[in-house]
Amino acid sequence: MPDFTPTAVSLFSGCGGLDLGFIEAGFKIIWANDNEDIACKTYEKYIGNHIVCGDINKIDINSIPKADILIGGPPCQDFSVIWKQPGLKGKRGQLLLSYLKVLDHVKPKAFVIENVKGLKSMQGGAILEFMLGELRERGYERISAKVYNFADYGVPQLRQRLVIVGVRDDVPIDFIEPKPTHIGKHVASSKALKGAEKVPFNNEHQNIMPKTRKLLSLIPEGGNFASVPKDHPLYVKGMISHVYRRLHSDKPSTTIIAAGGGGTWGYHYEENRPLTNRERARLFTFPDDMEFLGTIAQARKQIGNAVPPKGILPIAKNLYKLLYDCDQLCQSSQITTATAVSSKKYSKKNLVTV
Repeated sequence: MPDFTPTAVSLFSGCGGLDLGFIEAGFKIIWANDNEDIACKTYEKYIGNHIVCGDINKIDINSIPKADILIGGPPCQDFSVIWKQPGLKGKRGQLLLSYLKVLDHVKPKAFVIENVKGLKSMQGGAILEFMLGELRERGYERISAKVYNFADYGVPQLRQRLVIVGVRDDVPIDFIEPKPTHIGKHVASSKALKGAEKVPFNNEHQNIMPKTRKLLSLIPEGGNFASVPKDHPLYVKGMISHVYRRLHSDKPSTTIIAAGGGGTWGYHYEENRPLTNRERARLFTFPDDMEFLGTIAQARKQIGNAVPPKGILPIAKNLYKLLYDCDQLCQSSQITTATAVSSKKYSKKNLVTV
């Protein structure tokens, strides 16, 4: 598909995991935004200086360019099953509404919203239905809302995320959900981590207490705190089982999180230590030449909040094909990014596959 480069505006971009997937698929990110200063610096150094750092609600919306597609992962903590769930009442939940405001301005041919799968069940599904209703009212009747396990698409991490894709009503092409490519043949964590120690940055090791190393020695690969014998002095009654999770060398990692205290860092399958940030980046499929700036904790947060580039790539490729086909079909139809949507000429079926 030569000489075709669709444009994208990216919101809540973080260090750029979502954007890297779309760039690899053939998109050009022309404007990006995040409120985390160190994440913006990482993004700017590796991806480009088109990122604007600041509160999206304080940015002049007229400074945001029109584009073929709007992508973004509004902060998900208010919908995550790991955290207490205030939903739209939470500060981060309100940022979903900020996304809608930018959608109204950009009026893209398609959009992508990435979030935790907890959004699907929040308040009995009412939050998701509210979102879908708002999107349909804006002229995006055809919506795919699907939970993807990125391990099924080649990411060495069991990471389930809700990805909502919508196509504008006057675009005569439907989005096709990508089929899994790695069911039954997930990428093992040991394969992903091979040679990671040779990367010259983000390979710092954390200092941990001898007591913690001893505790880890009691946990086999693939195990967690529940593996510690109950009669052992280091066993703590009431400790939640998913802490001190060790990788299994022959399996993908469990979900890597962005923050948390002792026991939440993710641990090597063989060595009695936490993972380095470079190892975490490998489990997210970030390229080795991408350096995550800041402290160990700041780099961990950037990586843990990101979308695995390889996980989103199949969706990005299918959207690239959709826009390419639309470009070929619609050159004489005057369908432009800035067109106000009012036509209901094309299919209005609701492709909701949650």
